[in-house]
Amino acid sequence: MSSVSKFLEKKLKLKVNRAKSAVAPVWERKFLGYRLLMGGRLAIAPKSLERAKERVREITRRNRSMRFEERLERLNSFLSGWVFYFHMAEGLKHLSEMDEWIRRKLRCLRLKQCKRTKTIADFLCKSGIREDRAWELALSGKGWWRLSKTPQAHQAMSIAWFAEQGLVNLTNRYKMLRTEGNRRGTEQVCPVV
Repeated sequence: MSSVSKFLEKKLKLKVNRAKSAVAPVWERKFLGYRLLMGGRLAIAPKSLERAKERVREITRRNRSMRFEERLERLNSFLSGWVFYFHMAEGLKHLSEMDEWIRRKLRCLRLKQCKRTKTIADFLCKSGIREDRAWELALSGKGWWRLSKTPQAHQAMSIAWFAEQGLVNLTNRYKMLRTEGNRRGTEQVCPVV
């Protein structure tokens, strides 16, 4: 590292930030939120994924009083921009896992917003859950996070339900952006005459 730093500082008259600079294999370093994989492919850096999760945690914090729809708007605004920035990276597995985690956070939040046993049971019944199964969840002594993983919560707040509410699906948006990018790339390389 010292020889590279000397060259950059003496010959090219550049300042080297020693705290951020290092000599390491390409796959161990990150740049602008990306990391390089073998063969020159891009991936999302682990710190970028963790920062995104932290932002989602902040938006979906259960002790903040905010309408569910308003939370979805804020979440969609963040997720749309985030997935657009990282759509060039290979990250379908990470995005799929993040989708599941976000839906679970929102199920947890929605159940907690119901507050009382009767309102939880009523919400589940309106969502198509049998009354006995709705009351089984509503009367459960489990915490909100554990309740969000129950079959009743999954059935009431399915992927289709979240789509109706307008939640951005990271996996679908990523696939759409990738196919659009591929289509544009072929149009530029092979123009139609």
